[in-house]
Amino acid sequence: MPGLDSPLLVFTDVDGTLCDSHTGDWHAAAGWLERLRLHHIPVILCSSKTAAEMIDLQKTLGLQGLPFIAENGAVIQLDERWQDHDSFPRIITGSPHEEIARVLNQLRQKQGWKFTTFDELDERVLAEITGLPPAQASLARLQEASETLIWRDSDEHMAAFDTALAGLGLCFVQGARFWHVLDERGGKDQAVNWLTRQYRHYTGKRPFTIGLGDGPNDAPLLDSVDHAIVVKGLNRQGVRLRNDTPDRVYHSQSEGAAGWREGLDHFFGFGAASSEQT
Repeated sequence: MPGLDSPLLVFTDVDGTLCDSHTGDWHAAAGWLERLRLHHIPVILCSSKTAAEMIDLQKTLGLQGLPFIAENGAVIQLDERWQDHDSFPRIITGSPHEEIARVLNQLRQKQGWKFTTFDELDERVLAEITGLPPAQASLARLQEASETLIWRDSDEHMAAFDTALAGLGLCFVQGARFWHVLDERGGKDQAVNWLTRQYRHYTGKRPFTIGLGDGPNDAPLLDSVDHAIVVKGLNRQGVRLRNDTPDRVYHSQSEGAAGWREGLDHFFGFGAASSEQT
């Protein structure tokens, strides 16, 4: 395992991993965030959240200017130092939000499947459902390359819905609490691999990668990194990985930010007490 002075990237899910799913609290991870900042190790947020939400969250966490992966990989924000890149500042992968929303509406009208999209909820209802303050809930509606929905139908109809989407080049992804539809050309794994290549291009060194996540939609992220930390989460299905061996993957005993800290303590040999210090 490389040390903190080695080329290193940390890719992390947000809700349920770096932040508590219900309260958004992240302070148990504050010591590690500061330690990584001091060692110039990028912490790259990777979430189903929109770019607008991610930019706001980066300010809270002190991660401004770093890349992030939004909308489950359909949107990639570039490092602020890569202004020479043809796609700076942001890459939108595949079909835009408007096209995906149109397809979903057509499928619902034709098949009668029952679901509600974030587009169809007003700010007050969306705030109640997500638990976010109204101002932050409004940012969740600013999707650029995906659609988030609440499934209200049977498992059998969900399987048919999934098949129909696949036939149209779209994928149906389960998050911690909601479902997401995006172009199959997106995905957390593809975004992680692309950003890793970019860092190698700009630094001339192949970075070692660590990923952290708690839900089924984090599996592509965790399968794409050198070492993975599965943070204990709320999803009953858990996270199924292709290479879930003790030398590569650590499963935390704690949830949320405490589990995030626990995982990094494990791989870098820090004690819980020391990780709370900066």
